[in-house]
Amino acid sequence: MTGLKSDRIILHVDMDAFYASVEQLDDPKLMGRPVIVGADPKEGRGRGVVSACSYEARKFGVRSALPISQAWKLCPQGAFVPVRMERYIEVSKQVMEVLHRFTNLVEPLSIDEAFLDVSGSTALFGAPEQIARAIKKQIREATGLCASVGVAPNKFVAKIASDLKKPDGLVIVKQDEVEEFLRDLPISRLWGVGPKTEEKFLQLGIRTIGDLRAKPQGEQLNELAYGRDSRHVVPNWEARSISNETTFEEDTSDRELMLRTIRKLSESVGRRLRHEDFRARCITVKLRYEGFETHTKQTTLERPTHSDDEIVHAARMLFEQFPLDRKVRLLGVGSTDLTRSGQEPSQPGLFAEPANNDTLDRTVDAIRTKFGNDSLRRGSQLK
Repeated sequence: MTGLKSDRIILHVDMDAFYASVEQLDDPKLMGRPVIVGADPKEGRGRGVVSACSYEARKFGVRSALPISQAWKLCPQGAFVPVRMERYIEVSKQVMEVLHRFTNLVEPLSIDEAFLDVSGSTALFGAPEQIARAIKKQIREATGLCASVGVAPNKFVAKIASDLKKPDGLVIVKQDEVEEFLRDLPISRLWGVGPKTEEKFLQLGIRTIGDLRAKPQGEQLNELAYGRDSRHVVPNWEARSISNETTFEEDTSDRELMLRTIRKLSESVGRRLRHEDFRARCITVKLRYEGFETHTKQTTLERPTHSDDEIVHAARMLFEQFPLDRKVRLLGVGSTDLTRSGQEPSQPGLFAEPANNDTLDRTVDAIRTKFGNDSLRRGSQLK
């Protein structure tokens, strides 16, 4: 198949430092600077974690999920910016639109990466390398951002390939090159091998994927060690959940503050549901006490919704079930069991949101998008 000698030609397209790159794109003053997306560091006293960071920030040891206070200590000169999820989703849709120009077999893994099966696209778009370069070029033209692409006979190898020459990378692995390509890579590159498993392998003298072939450790890992992966690209992937959470600046027992936070988080979830054209049937509230003990509660609604008022109501009812005998560190509101708007049952339920409520929600969305999240509060939302 045009150089790959395989029945399948799989691409893994991965946007480079996506959140941080969007921030640099929108604010040219951030170009070339270490950009850290996440909570307010408050000069090393902040709470929360790093959501994403630029390659410039990674040189200082900053990485995703690092406590924001530690990120500030590692890189106090960095540009710390808040998460703007609606903006990232907007750019993601532009990226996915480009990918669908080349094949209908597109499987997003998240808002910034996807698998493509272009096995049937070579007659229209040329050899695999031509397709990969065209995708990178069109993504840059559509968004101003760089993507890295791996091309291989299967998903496993394509995903590894896309990561090897970031940023702006392109790595092509032909079928007869797969075993050699994987042989000297560290064992941590295998799916399912986390830090603890890696440590066990190192104790057994297994440091590379090639080492694992000589000392098989299970059928699945052995198959991957030889680069064998029969999984198909599954199109029409849908988000499984939409959620938002916040870590308080100080552990709190202030119930009114927590209720206001529940409302704000619920409205953020509702806004994302509407933006992505989803409705949710299940609402979840997560609460983390001081000491990091975490609990969740969930409720199933009569019918799917994206109404702020309905999500707030459900989240508050769940919140009231938690004992507040200790201070609280974190609150989160999530939505699951998602369906596309228009796919919910046609018969209105007793508590279906009125059309005027939906219009109001969308009007508020538009105002907040233009003027900021804190630019508007409805009179009924004081608590």
